[in-house]
Amino acid sequence: MVQAPTSPFALYAEQIRTEIDAALRKFTEFDADCPERLREAMCHSLFAPCKRLRPLLVLMAAEACGCQREAAMPAACAVEMIHTYSLIHDDLPAMDDDDLRRGQPTCHAKFGVALAILAGDALLTRAFEILGRALDAEVAGRCGCELAAAAGASGMVGGQVADLAAEFQAGDIEMLEAIHRRKTGALIRVSLRLGAIVARASAVQRDVLDTYGQELGLMFQITDDLLDIQGDEAAMGKRLGKDSDQGKLTFPALLGIEASRRRAMHLADEACAALATFGSEASQLEALVRYVIERNH
Repeated sequence: MVQAPTSPFALYAEQIRTEIDAALRKFTEFDADCPERLREAMCHSLFAPCKRLRPLLVLMAAEACGCQREAAMPAACAVEMIHTYSLIHDDLPAMDDDDLRRGQPTCHAKFGVALAILAGDALLTRAFEILGRALDAEVAGRCGCELAAAAGASGMVGGQVADLAAEFQAGDIEMLEAIHRRKTGALIRVSLRLGAIVARASAVQRDVLDTYGQELGLMFQITDDLLDIQGDEAAMGKRLGKDSDQGKLTFPALLGIEASRRRAMHLADEACAALATFGSEASQLEALVRYVIERNH
């Protein structure tokens, strides 16, 4: 869930989240052939209170590369739809079996398993329709290929398969990092790449953002693992302690809490250091790193 803004970055992010939500509402307007119950299920998950981290990254990357963020809004909305579809499916009884997400009943808990699956499918396909209709052909093609690869068999979906296979199994840090560079990190990294593509960024700018995204993605997952142990359940909006209940391979389980914190801080420093090429243009991306690592939800 999202708490009231308390810092300059939080205020900045809240303003952008308002813009993202307005755009998402336009992109979830369908013709009469879309069943209303399906749209309700899609919007139930899409508009639940959340941080909108991935679309924020798309827009901030575009701005850092000298582009107006409005130009990157379709790509930002597409990423958020992919992310929300993945959460709907991850929460299903056959996967992580969660009944609470973003402070409210999960999609299948409210609408049933069948409609939840279809709502996820509809969000997934809508994402690529948005790219194709709202961006020019060359940019749309590049964004679509990047997003499909990041979300697909060698990216997010592959990471989820590896995560499920690792339940109650012995593992090491290399295995865990490989899982989360796909399951969590791939969509974070591609968010930055999409912003750069829309901005027609240079190769140097794209490489910098990719390095930043790689460090940020792993740092985010470590922080998430720590919050699953020590977070505030009401603030998080989901049930805590479920990772250990399900035998998940996590950073605290392998490294311990303090070593995991140190690893997250190191990754935060590396992410910020990668942005040096941008100078002040990347100040908000740097602020986001600190915001993520200090979050309590």
